Amino acid sequence: MHKVVIIGSGPAGLTAAIYAARANLEPIVLEGGFLPSGDLMTPGGQLMITSEVENFPGFPEGVTGPELVERCRQQAQRFGSKHLDAVCEDVDFSGFPLKLQVEGEWMEAATVIIATGANARWLGLESETQYQNRGVSACATCDGAFFKDQELIVVGGGDSAMEEAVFLTRYASKVTLVHRRDEFRASKIMAERAINHPKITVEWNREVAEVLGDGKRVTGVRLASTTGEPDKELACGGVFVAIGHTPNTKVFEGHLDLRSDGYLEVQGMTGTRAKGVFVAGDCVDSRYRQAITAAGMGCMAALDAEKLLEGYEADGLLGD
Repeated sequence: MHKVVIIGSGPAGLTAAIYAARANLEPIVLEGGFLPSGDLMTPGGQLMITSEVENFPGFPEGVTGPELVERCRQQAQRFGSKHLDAVCEDVDFSGFPLKLQVEGEWMEAATVIIATGANARWLGLESETQYQNRGVSACATCDGAFFKDQELIVVGGGDSAMEEAVFLTRYASKVTLVHRRDEFRASKIMAERAINHPKITVEWNREVAEVLGDGKRVTGVRLASTTGEPDKELACGGVFVAIGHTPNTKVFEGHLDLRSDGYLEVQGMTGTRAKGVFVAGDCVDSRYRQAITAAGMGCMAALDAEKLLEGYEADGLLGD
């Protein structure tokens, strides 16, 4: 039986691994891959598609997302964490020990830290994929500062899109919200805040049909009409897709409490309804979604797991 199994290898999972390994708990990290649902839990998390990270403490010159992930992985391995190129296929959290199915075999653990993250929802365009990290982003807070004095596009109609658009006005010369309907789904106060902002305009009844570029960077978008009007092109330096995120939590349905939007319910700071199962990062946090907040929660989850294990050891549940 393993003392700690960590599901996920983004900043939350790897920070949990660092803390657990330094406590001599010999954590096992399930790095990720394709889940039984068919969704991809990317090893390293969303940082793997982040070209430049300038807001993570300790890197005054910035660092690429993949480099930050690799440094965290090496730091955890230095203290004894073990990493498997695998995903969790099923779980049984009904008693002690906790059980996880990995590559068809059942693994036992005294504690589990879930850090499976979330995937941004994309438009599904080939051109969108082509220009990811070259002008196409799903995180204004992460990337907005790279687009100073440029015209930007935000795609979406919910609260997240309104927040992204208003945030980007700090840097952009102009922000255009593109929405496929004639009214926003966002709350009234958020919608009014965006519509009334002097730097924000709205393209109603439009959707991005193609991201335009010069082969290196985004240069504009082609907008199709949802009401039969002709296509139109808009010049821009960046496209921010704000149509939501999908947490990687399907495997835990029926075993843990999930919110209506699929995010895991947390009890206390990192606990769940299943004793010994802790959560961290974007699979539970739908608000901040930052590498540093995920890392902080990974730290807390590891410390909470360590505290519980101390009790288990005093009760003789861990064996020799």
